[in-house]
Amino acid sequence: MENVSLTDLAAQHLRAATEASSGRSAQTLCGGAAHTLRQTLIALAAGQQLHEHENPGEATLQVLQGAVRLVAGDTEWEGAVGDLMMIPDASHRLEASEPSVVLLTVAKLV
Repeated sequence: MENVSLTDLAAQHLRAATEASSGRSAQTLCGGAAHTLRQTLIALAAGQQLHEHENPGEATLQVLQGAVRLVAGDTEWEGAVGDLMMIPDASHRLEASEPSVVLLTVAKLV
């Protein structure tokens, strides 16, 4: 079993996100395309977003650093450090109001 420091990874990816032209950096920590469970650390520079996309299965978003807004249609949820957000089963987007790092956990429907 491998231990991973989310604090160290968050700092590393936030630096990479602020330097990247996309304003984003991410790393899959667990799982992948052939797995039913996937965890991905995502860093977003201030003002950046993950554009609207569909939900691939049951999913949660844990805010590790910063502040984010999850938007699905006319509904918005604000997330701050320590918040665990349930991602709706609908098209949605994620916006970073400040430099932010989140842990996305997805359980694909089989």
